[in-house]
Amino acid sequence: MPIVPDDKDWTWVLSRPCPECGVDVTGLSPESVAPLVRANAAEWVTILGRPADELRRRPRDDRWSPLEYACHVRDVFALYDHRLLLMLEEDDPLYPNWDQDATALEQRYLEQDPTLVAIELLAAADGLADRFDSVHGAQWERRGRRSDGADFTVTTFGRYMIHDPVHHLYDVTGERARPTPARDGWPRSASGAGPTPGTPWRWDP
Repeated sequence: MPIVPDDKDWTWVLSRPCPECGVDVTGLSPESVAPLVRANAAEWVTILGRPADELRRRPRDDRWSPLEYACHVRDVFALYDHRLLLMLEEDDPLYPNWDQDATALEQRYLEQDPTLVAIELLAAADGLADRFDSVHGAQWERRGRRSDGADFTVTTFGRYMIHDPVHHLYDVTGERARPTPARDGWPRSASGAGPTPGTPWRWDP
């Protein structure tokens, strides 16, 4: 069975927690996005250290392998870095379309070298994180649009983006994100489902 293209609209994660992976980005501080990108990339590098045959093995015919998910996350980091640049340099830009499933086939994700993917993923994550670190003041309210009509501020763009690589860790590991109190005492939300609004995500590695 071939991989079924994912054509769902995931923008709903901006208004409620994801019941699959456990992430709640609704109250995420925008300044938290950059460190979360770097932390997520480190998790993927650990995964990419597994034996190559394990990384290339699909759990089901219609589900990507860990290597394919890692390639996708690498390309998501690079894509969102470009889109963020557009938002910071242009007024309300329309993002170029991107077909993630076509890209996976064209770039032969399943055949890529895990060691090289790890290097490229870290570089893409660092670039994206550095660009988020450069955002300040009114720039968080700059806007951008997708061709399907979805529009974002830089703040909501960051929240929407970080759900993707964290969700794919769940796809690969089966472990839901579990926000935990930081060492300096940041609390959980009252529900326990996510962090108190304005505090960074922490999840158990």
